[in-house]
Amino acid sequence: MAKFKKTAKKTARSTKANAAQAEQLSKTLSESAQQVWLAGVGAFSRAQTEGTKLFEALIKEGLKIEQNALKFAGGQADAVRGAVESKVGQARERATDTWDRLEKVFEDRVQRALTKLGVPGRDDLAELTRKVDTLTAELRRQGGRPAAKKTVKATKAVKKPAARKVRTSAA
Repeated sequence: MAKFKKTAKKTARSTKANAAQAEQLSKTLSESAQQVWLAGVGAFSRAQTEGTKLFEALIKEGLKIEQNALKFAGGQADAVRGAVESKVGQARERATDTWDRLEKVFEDRVQRALTKLGVPGRDDLAELTRKVDTLTAELRRQGGRPAAKKTVKATKAVKKPAARKVRTSAA
């Protein structure tokens, strides 16, 4: 039993020591957390005040660099712009000439194809329009009355049998 009392005393002492040690650790940890918090608040405050200063300084430096670049590139850009506009103008003229020639070739080919098919052209249609207008004017002059009929000698037509069409097969 004496051993039990000694062990109990040691345990009580070590429990007290552990509790004191835990309390000390908790206090240190709390103080460290407080210091970290305060450091964060201080960093935030400094970033607010110095951040705007830094931002403004970066803007000024950016403006200087932009002005230098514009001075350097300004003369270069005008020369390049002039050369590009000249080349574009030449290309536009060539393209226009090519399209005009292509359009002319196309019109000629279409006209030849229409002529081969027997489709009347612009001049033919203009002539037909003129003839219709003349006939309409003549009808109006006569007051809408039909023109006098010419007498045609009646001839007896001899009926001939129709020629038979021969079908050929395309091979």
